[in-house]
Amino acid sequence: MSAGMITTSIIQESITLESARLARPVTVDFYSAGRWTAGETSLLLINDGQDLYKMGFAKILGDLDNRACLRPLLCAGIHAGPERKMEYGTAARTDYQGWGKSAGDYARFILEELIPAIRHRFGIPSFRMKAMAGFSLGALSAMDIVWQHPQEFSAAGLFSGSFWWRTRDKRDAAYDEKRDRIMHDEIRRGAYHPWLKFFFECGTEDEQEDRNQNGVIDSIDDTQDLIAELVRKGYDRNRDIQYLEIDGGRHDVGTWGKAMPRFLQWGWGK
Repeated sequence: MSAGMITTSIIQESITLESARLARPVTVDFYSAGRWTAGETSLLLINDGQDLYKMGFAKILGDLDNRACLRPLLCAGIHAGPERKMEYGTAARTDYQGWGKSAGDYARFILEELIPAIRHRFGIPSFRMKAMAGFSLGALSAMDIVWQHPQEFSAAGLFSGSFWWRTRDKRDAAYDEKRDRIMHDEIRRGAYHPWLKFFFECGTEDEQEDRNQNGVIDSIDDTQDLIAELVRKGYDRNRDIQYLEIDGGRHDVGTWGKAMPRFLQWGWGK
């Protein structure tokens, strides 16, 4: 497929990459919108790409494309592997259960294997911008990869993010939210990069847990606290951050599908 041709918003193809970093095959589905031109097409990488078919992602993207709502966009849905809890996470530190020990290898797969393969396969040597998105634990992975590699990315799409990821069991008497939630601490330790943008989605029924008994479920608390860390770092709550809270939204593909058009138009709307 050559750059510059008109494409339609369907799965163009599904490929399998043999990843040296992950020592396993990785299936990737591709979706597209708009007319591709070098330097004008953006790339969106999506964790848990196996869920996009159930979501109806092709129809969501196609409807926006048919209404000429989006700038040129190539989307890559990366299927999770059997060791999802090991490959998704924060590369710098595992959680207290040892999950995420392969997150660094997954990030290297994205940067060293997947993105170069996409450039080569579709004949697009440079992208207008690159972004990464994910759902639940895949959102944590996307946030960590974008945050740790700002030279590569411009935006992150974070649906029901697992921002509870922590170094200590919450039942431990020594547990401290400010210290032990890993992604929040990574934001505090990191630098401000003014080009980064963040889209967050939460549902009011994402879960039932309320560990601090403040009347707000943990997933919303953790997300709002992460946004607060970004604001303290220097990001503008209105210009750089979009927060979408879905009344009655659950921790499921159906809810994320409802939020997806907002995310796509936020990132690539004309």
